[in-house]
Amino acid sequence: MRIGIDLGGTKTEIIVLDDDGAERYRKRIATDRESYEAIVNNIAGLVRDAEEAVQQACTVGVGLPGTISARTGMMKNANTTVLNGHPIDRDLGRLLNREVRCMNDANCFALSEAVDGAAAGKHVVFGVIIGTGCGGGLVIGGKCHAGPNLVAGEWGHNPLPWMTGDEYPGPSCWCGKQSCLEKWISGTGFCDDYARLANLAPDQRLKGHEIEQRAREGDRLARQALERYADRLARALAHVINMVDPDVIVLGGGMSKTPELYDMAPPLLSRYVFGGEADTPVLPNVHGDSSGVRGAAWLWD
Repeated sequence: MRIGIDLGGTKTEIIVLDDDGAERYRKRIATDRESYEAIVNNIAGLVRDAEEAVQQACTVGVGLPGTISARTGMMKNANTTVLNGHPIDRDLGRLLNREVRCMNDANCFALSEAVDGAAAGKHVVFGVIIGTGCGGGLVIGGKCHAGPNLVAGEWGHNPLPWMTGDEYPGPSCWCGKQSCLEKWISGTGFCDDYARLANLAPDQRLKGHEIEQRAREGDRLARQALERYADRLARALAHVINMVDPDVIVLGGGMSKTPELYDMAPPLLSRYVFGGEADTPVLPNVHGDSSGVRGAAWLWD
């Protein structure tokens, strides 16, 4: 059996899957964002509790909110900042006395959907996270492809392509660059765009599902924001298709729950993909919020 752990900003979740992918155990605890030592000790404790519950030693995979540097072996780019600068895979391996495989959480999402989710049976799968932030993961032949720099799929920090005059130069991103996809096609970016269109004050800002409902009820600016979002998503995905040409693209995160996107964005792909042809399926995920933790478990296969 295999253990998967999803180390999130607010919660840490563990799952045990058997060889057929059936869930045997699950538990969730709050993430202690203030202490690296507490995080690794809590994960080790979750593993021990899970193995006691299933009465079996398991492999361990962890989905991380950042990347382990290929140069230093230390965590970087984690929004849970106490993780940065630490060798979390080695520290967990020492506590658990075994190898622990770690991967960016977007890669784990893509792997989960490639193994037994929306993209099951497909050879090349690109998984997209469009929630509070924006990220991506690439799976080839049932394995995460992270690349020698361990940044394959870090699509959210490429700039929005083919920017229009009113988009240029774009908002500044926390990563230090400008006009990153994360600032445009994350759920946060969608809300930001509507607030600009509607000239809303900070205390009037709406949530994504509220904007979507307004669009369904005929609100002109909300519909415009949704159309602009779908076009930007299509431009962003066209870059992926031009470079990788995946068999399927699977969407995850809060914006993936917007049904209109699956009607609006795919027909726009041909407008932007080189050669004017794009039949790439763009699908909603199957496993929802469980995709990350399931993908972490499938790091051992």
